Amino acid sequence: MKIIGTSSYIKIQDFVGKSMIIEGEMIVNGFVAYKSSMTHWEEPNRHIIVSDEDRERLIKAVVEESKNKGFSIEFE
Repeated sequence: MKIIGTSSYIKIQDFVGKSMIIEGEMIVNGFVAYKSSMTHWEEPNRHIIVSDEDRERLIKAVVEESKNKGFSIEFE
């Protein structure tokens, strides 16, 4: 999983190459991501709606990945 971002969003690329922008905001030593913004993948997969199962899988993977980087990502 690859995670990059700015002060207002993170962009994740999952293990099969699909990417998604998740809106949120920077906090001290971390980022708060909004689950409600996790609705669609980026092009060329924009037509694929993110299922509840995919959303939960991605959240777990992002939280786990961020633990090892010294930068926490929390979801609300």
